[in-house]
Amino acid sequence: MNEVTRIEPDNPRPERQRKPDWIRVKAPTSAAFAETKRLMRSKNLVTVCEEAACPNIGECWTKKHATVMILGDTCTRACAFCNVKTGMPRAVDKLEPQHVAEAAAQMGLSHIVITSVDRDDLPDGGASQFVEVIRALRDMTPQTTIEILTPDFRNKADSAIESIVQARPDVYNHNLETVPRLYPTIRPGARYYASLRLLESVKRHDPSIFTKSGIMLGLGEERLEVHQVMDDMRSANIDFLTMGQYLQPTPRHTKIIDFVTPQAFDAYAAIARAKGFLQVASSPLTRSSYHAGEDFEQMRAARQAKLARESNAKA
Repeated sequence: MNEVTRIEPDNPRPERQRKPDWIRVKAPTSAAFAETKRLMRSKNLVTVCEEAACPNIGECWTKKHATVMILGDTCTRACAFCNVKTGMPRAVDKLEPQHVAEAAAQMGLSHIVITSVDRDDLPDGGASQFVEVIRALRDMTPQTTIEILTPDFRNKADSAIESIVQARPDVYNHNLETVPRLYPTIRPGARYYASLRLLESVKRHDPSIFTKSGIMLGLGEERLEVHQVMDDMRSANIDFLTMGQYLQPTPRHTKIIDFVTPQAFDAYAAIARAKGFLQVASSPLTRSSYHAGEDFEQMRAARQAKLARESNAKA
């Protein structure tokens, strides 16, 4: 019998790290999950839950919580961590704001999160579509609080921020994603301090709007670098910090350097609270819009309590 020789490829695909038990989630199977999916498709809406391969999609969609991604499903950037496809986007859908509002009303949402792809091809970076979506939601479902998660509007941030702030979302989120040292490889199309200035500008235009930002852990960041990001955020008067574990979407994306333990996330959260954030969400499965509605209520209550303490101190 001839012996079969196995030929190994010259460049074998790199092995992906095995997920620890604390990062595992069950596949979505509920009827409510399927109902949410049908609604998104019927309104021709894209969700970041699907496009970014969020591990919490089963839990969130079962509760009829979905983060709508406006301005299409194609991004003009190519960040090393992101699963959203890159290319030349389609034309902006003029009916999208109406469809988002209809979906929110049909789902009876008390809180909605709206995000988008980067649209560097548009003169305003897509800011006007955020404005139209906010207006449509205010008209159709005025009881719904609105959280937006925007791109950095590169080279057009000032005018974009001014127009969006005038539409008065309840929460303005823009993620820093990682520590400054890793930007050239993880977020090459963006600038760390430009993102900080964007969030600072929101507060300057309207201090009543809550600001929020998040970072991923497990990309090779050092502990003191994370502490410095917290300090930078507080200097920009950011109210809410989220921290979650980076998960490699495909072998083509940047590798996970390490899995950060739940205990380490708890330690980071304690430090962040001591630095003065109104709200902190920190766990391996935390994502920008995970439990966003509950977190918003807690953050609003924390602000009211803080203002009451300051008023009593002056009395």
